[in-house]
Amino acid sequence: MNIVILDDYQDAVRKLNCAAKLDAYQAKVYTNTVKGIGQLSVRLKDADVIVLNRERTHINRQLLDKLPRLKLIALTGRTGDFVDVQACTQKGIAVAEGLEDPTAVAELTWALTMAAMRRLPQYIGNLKHGAWQQAGLKSSAMPVNFGIGQTLRGKSMGVWGYGRVGRLVAGYARAFGMGVYVWGSTESRNAALADGHMIASSCEEFFGHCDVVSLHLRLSESTRHIVSQELLNTMKPTAMLVNTAHPDLIGPDALLAALNRGRPGMAAVDVFENEPILQGHALLRLENCICTPHIGYVEADNYESMFSTAFDNVVSFIRGTPTNIVNPGALQVLR
Repeated sequence: MNIVILDDYQDAVRKLNCAAKLDAYQAKVYTNTVKGIGQLSVRLKDADVIVLNRERTHINRQLLDKLPRLKLIALTGRTGDFVDVQACTQKGIAVAEGLEDPTAVAELTWALTMAAMRRLPQYIGNLKHGAWQQAGLKSSAMPVNFGIGQTLRGKSMGVWGYGRVGRLVAGYARAFGMGVYVWGSTESRNAALADGHMIASSCEEFFGHCDVVSLHLRLSESTRHIVSQELLNTMKPTAMLVNTAHPDLIGPDALLAALNRGRPGMAAVDVFENEPILQGHALLRLENCICTPHIGYVEADNYESMFSTAFDNVVSFIRGTPTNIVNPGALQVLR
């Protein structure tokens, strides 16, 4: 069995304790990423098993057509539209789902919230260039004294999506003395009410009232581009949007246009439409947007947990006792 592990940017996987689970097998790790069906098909042509690093590589039907040996795709998280599961089933390729721990993403969300609210990246960047207590942020579209950071205590935190990550973020906000408002499905709102949080009467009120809005929705056809420029324009000039969930929750270029207009006044973003992004990406050029390179789940303990489960699924499949298969019909298809 040839095992290929993709997109290990930090060359971390081989150094994990759980890497020993694959010692008995032939496994190759790629630390760079390639795009396009042609390049990917060359890289994966001899693979019997692919281990994906979250959503960094997309597997579609056109690529699968060029991978006749492939028998298993092992995920390091939950499945999504980055893998064509239906095509995999038809071709007899099993897809094994992994585990997701919300802690790393929730903690990064909170770190970005605090850093942006106190203007830490701007202060740190300017200090390295000799500017003392200068945060920049002097655009005419921004409120007076916007460059001076603010505390979170007494402000309102908006959490859209009250799942495992959203629930943790809401708890952090409460611990910092913020009022927590939740928006989402009826089930999410009822759960938030039961936990003592507040519910907005409408989505527009939610965006218009909250000082921080953090997105924690899963991407689906119903949530794709659900955050429109019109919604963003209802936010206060002093407010901030945080997105550590998925880039396609926000309409194309909507955040860029809203930030240029100063509503909201600030954003913190960990996810992008096409990754890795280029150095000249438009959001990187905005002084009122702080960006991180999709590191919400990139954390030592989380990596150990994610890849340990993925490798367990690989070994179980090779031994003929597949586990966590999301498309069991694939196991019945003769290859």
